[in-house]
Amino acid sequence: MHKLTMRSVAVAFAICTSVLSACTETDSTTLKVHHFVPPGSTIHSEMVLPWCEEIEQASAGDLKCQIFPSMQLGGSPTQLYDQVKDGVADIVFAAPGFSAGRFPSVEVFELPFMMKNAEATSKALWDYVAQDDVMDFADVKPIFLNVHGPGLFHMIGKPVTTRADLNGLKVRAPTRQSSNLIAMLGGIPVGMPLPQVPEALSKGVIDGVVVPYEIIPAIKVTELTKFHSEPDSTQPAIYTTVFLFAMNNARYDALSPGQKKVIDAHSGVDMSGRMGKVMSNADAIGRNSVPDDSVNIIPAAEVQQWVTLSKEVTTHWVEEMNERGADGNALLASARRLTEKYNQ
Repeated sequence: MHKLTMRSVAVAFAICTSVLSACTETDSTTLKVHHFVPPGSTIHSEMVLPWCEEIEQASAGDLKCQIFPSMQLGGSPTQLYDQVKDGVADIVFAAPGFSAGRFPSVEVFELPFMMKNAEATSKALWDYVAQDDVMDFADVKPIFLNVHGPGLFHMIGKPVTTRADLNGLKVRAPTRQSSNLIAMLGGIPVGMPLPQVPEALSKGVIDGVVVPYEIIPAIKVTELTKFHSEPDSTQPAIYTTVFLFAMNNARYDALSPGQKKVIDAHSGVDMSGRMGKVMSNADAIGRNSVPDDSVNIIPAAEVQQWVTLSKEVTTHWVEEMNERGADGNALLASARRLTEKYNQ
């Protein structure tokens, strides 16, 4: 009996040694993080990856991430929100505007010429979504919300410096509101997921794309377009896009109190502002990847004409929100007030 007992102990010790994590890390949690951009992108390398490293360090290894870039868990970028809501992924980085009209309240930040500073606007976006009357993301746990730096035109055949330059050209637009603006300026907006842009440009399916400088190296826009048009530096951004980094509610609820504390400490308005600043700062890298003589400035007077025309886009959004039972003017005023607050 004594020999059998000792042997059992030895076997148990050997098993424990061979699978050390099962014996010493039984409380650790690995979170599946899913997003739509390649590993070389700013979103992956400068935002998602550092966030994961920070929560692992802050939890002394109790929280870990397994990151799946480029939609490696399957599906399309438009399905990321449902994937985190339904638990296919524990956390996602998504662009709500890719699902046209599904998250109408936050589209106020995607209206033309709403954004001047990505860090300030990202903080305003977080506070705006935290309001009781904004329910776009009620069925997930937002960790941070942010916008990118100024969106601009990247074209194959000619630069865009006036409204007339866009007439009849097919331009990939990322969101419903940027599509509305392009149509108002005389272009033909084309909706498609970001990963399809390089092929569409190379085959001439589209004549250009509107994205910030930050992303153009990762999706080969630097190689596939010849002309880059941006507003005069005194003018607001043509557009920006809302991003959401969010966690499955049930997954968060199942965490230990200590784990929740780490997640909460790496969430919120300051984290949102930080990520907006990261994306905006990365614009310099993208800008430096194109020749100086390929960059064209849209004159301030021309941009102001676009601003005037774009008021119709804003009015349409307000009317739509009213039709949905919300107070569109109040939401617009709130977004502007919060943006101004953080721009001071």
